[in-house]
Amino acid sequence: PIAPVPAHTSVMASVTEQTYTLRTRKFQTNPLLSRKQMVVDIIHPNRNAPPKSEIKEKLAAMYRVKDHKAIVLFGFKHLFGGGRTTGFGLIYNSIESAKSIEPKHRLIREGLATKVQTSRKQRKERKNRGKKVRGTKKAKVAASAKK
Repeated sequence: PIAPVPAHTSVMASVTEQTYTLRTRKFQTNPLLSRKQMVVDIIHPNRNAPPKSEIKEKLAAMYRVKDHKAIVLFGFKHLFGGGRTTGFGLIYNSIESAKSIEPKHRLIREGLATKVQTSRKQRKERKNRGKKVRGTKKAKVAASAKK
């Protein structure tokens, strides 16, 4: 369980004499997906955007999260002129709920899942076998191709 924190909070972080401000807005608790979701604004004048690992640490401190792997950050865009970055943050109640809800590509990016390696030729052959059948039989063709 994560303790509630006011929606508009900010924290100052100093890294090698350069500071940045981390603010969250549009904070929402989503009990159906067992997560807290928010827009993350980073103000970082005269420096590059901080790495996501650093942002995760600050969010974990702000929202009192014990495990950093339960925090997922994505969609960060730099605003024109620099100095500001905006993205999206999700804080899951547990890693298990994150694994069941998050898309596979984000789980791979976070290190919670491994990428399945198949050759390009195998993917194309599977696709073409699927073209020859309709409906639920496509799943059977795909399953037989994996064996």
